[in-house]
Amino acid sequence: MVLPYYGKLTAVSVDPIEKKPLYHFHPGRSILSVGFLGCSFHCPFCQNFRIAQDTSAPTETVSPEQLVRLAERERSFGIAYTYSEPLVHLEYVLDTARLARDRGLKNVLVSNGFVNPEPAEELLPLMDAANIDFKSFDPEFYRREIGGDVEEVKRFLTQASGRLSLEVTTLIIPTKNDTREEMHALAGFLAALSPDMPYHLSAYHPQYRYSIPPTPASTLRSLAEVAREHLRYVYLGNLGAEQSDTSCPHCGSLLVARRGYTVSVRGVEEGRCRACGADVPIAGA
Repeated sequence: MVLPYYGKLTAVSVDPIEKKPLYHFHPGRSILSVGFLGCSFHCPFCQNFRIAQDTSAPTETVSPEQLVRLAERERSFGIAYTYSEPLVHLEYVLDTARLARDRGLKNVLVSNGFVNPEPAEELLPLMDAANIDFKSFDPEFYRREIGGDVEEVKRFLTQASGRLSLEVTTLIIPTKNDTREEMHALAGFLAALSPDMPYHLSAYHPQYRYSIPPTPASTLRSLAEVAREHLRYVYLGNLGAEQSDTSCPHCGSLLVARRGYTVSVRGVEEGRCRACGADVPIAGA
C-alpha cells in the first residue's frame, strides 16, 4: 500500500489561533496552519471546496521534519492541521505531531470528527487542542447532505472531551439546521460533556452547490440565546468584525476582549479570573 498524497500540502500560513476558531487556547497568538487535499464528507456548502472536494489543486511536498522546522523558524507556538480534512491524512498528522511534541510545539486539530475510535485513540494524546465541526443533530442531515454519521461524530466528541482543549463549531444554514429545537438538543449534548465547552455558531454564506440565502444575523443571535441556556461560552462567527468577548461566568468581569482577530487578554491569568479568582477554561493566557 502507498500514500500518494503523503506530505502534499495545499496551504501553509501563519494564522491567528482565533481563525480556527479557538477562543480558549492561547488567545491572541498565531499558529502555523497547514491544509491538505480531500475530505471524508461531501458537504454541498463546503467553504474550502477547491481543496476539500477536488484533488487537482496545486500542492507542495513538505516532510514532517521540514514542517516542524518551518514552525520553529516562524516562531509559531505550534502547528494547526486544518483547512480541509486532516484526518484523511492521519499518517502524516501523526508523524508530524510526534515530532512537534518532541520539540515543544503544540498540536491543533480542526476536523469534522469523523474517525474510528482506534485511530482516534492514537491521535488524541498528541493533540493539545481541537475545534470540531458539529454540523447538525439530525442523523438524516448527515446521511443525506454530507454522507456522514452523526453518531460517530458524537462518539468522537465524547472520546475527546476532557483530554484536550476542545471547542465546537456549527455552521447555521437557513431551513437546514436553524430551529430552536435542534439547537436545544445539540447544545444540551455538548453541555452534558462540559458546560464550559466553547461553542461557535457561524453564519452560512452561499458556497459550492448551495444557493440558499445567507444566515440572518438575527437567527444566529436567537440561536445563541438558546445555546446559552446550556453552555457558558457561546460565540458568533462570520458576521464581520463584531465584538466577541469572553467574560467570567462567576463575576461577569471581562477576561478576553475580541473584535475580529484583534485580541486583548485582560482579566485572566494562569487559568483564573483576576477579579474573583475563579477557575476559567482558558489555556495559555
